[in-house]
Amino acid sequence: MQIILMHTRFTQAKSVTLSSRHVILGALCFLTIITVCAAMMAALTLRLASADLPLLRDLVPAAAASPVAKDRYLKENLAAMAVKLGEMQAQLIRLDALGERVQGLAGVKPEEFNFKELPARGGPEVASAPAHELNMAEFQAALDAMAKGVEQRSDYMNVVETKLMGFKLQSKLLPTIQPVNVSYNASGFGWRLDPFSGRSAFHEGIDFPGATGTPIVAAAGGVVVAAEFHPQFGNMLEIDHGGEIMTRYAHTSRIYVKVGDIVKRGQHVADIGSTGRSTGAHLHFEVHVKGVPQNPHKFLSAGANQANLASLSQK
Repeated sequence: MQIILMHTRFTQAKSVTLSSRHVILGALCFLTIITVCAAMMAALTLRLASADLPLLRDLVPAAAASPVAKDRYLKENLAAMAVKLGEMQAQLIRLDALGERVQGLAGVKPEEFNFKELPARGGPEVASAPAHELNMAEFQAALDAMAKGVEQRSDYMNVVETKLMGFKLQSKLLPTIQPVNVSYNASGFGWRLDPFSGRSAFHEGIDFPGATGTPIVAAAGGVVVAAEFHPQFGNMLEIDHGGEIMTRYAHTSRIYVKVGDIVKRGQHVADIGSTGRSTGAHLHFEVHVKGVPQNPHKFLSAGANQANLASLSQK
């Protein structure tokens, strides 16, 4: 091989002849220099990785590090996982308490869903997918995924508890319990013959017959909006239950609450009487929704069904 050299300083071109021996020696020298540089870089990296430099230590695989570095790496990972495990235990304790509250609101029996017992599990081994031991990276990924799942389920349970609590409070504000303890009603909701005129007239409530002085209780919790004498209804009591729902108790002999009082569900608020336009001692009970009279039997029957379900769940 002949190389021709030309330059302005040269008066004439010069040539250099390289034999195959020179080319082979040059290539061997180049490869030797590269090998020495790579070895020096590897040694320097391993030395820095054994020092307390997290960035470089993470770049070096645990298998290539020294025993001291591997031991420190394992201890640090175990410490981080112990912290994560402690956080998960605290979240599980909170989740158990939240689950018991939701369980009580939903009416689920404790023996049917016990948060403190591990669920039964099982299944055959699959030959086509043999089991293998988890490495550190897989274990850390599984732990992180579980922590995220626990947090998401805790948020979901909080939403469910809020909804169930709202439904329970709303159900307590619905007039679903019978206001007097009698076995039948004398006159139902709808068209009937008026007992005074004998003409067909619409009856906007239910009449419960009973002896004078028989206790009348609030069909649901609410605020008293009327407690007065009415020419037709006699001593009349009206309770606002929210949600534009109102109940009326008429012909009472005595009223024990006044306007503005907050009454509880089942609270003794009046006594049966025969005041106003009445033929005898009874309670005239009405339910109004948005100012429109509704059949009280729909609400009372719903309350009776809920009571039956509650008694069955406790057996």
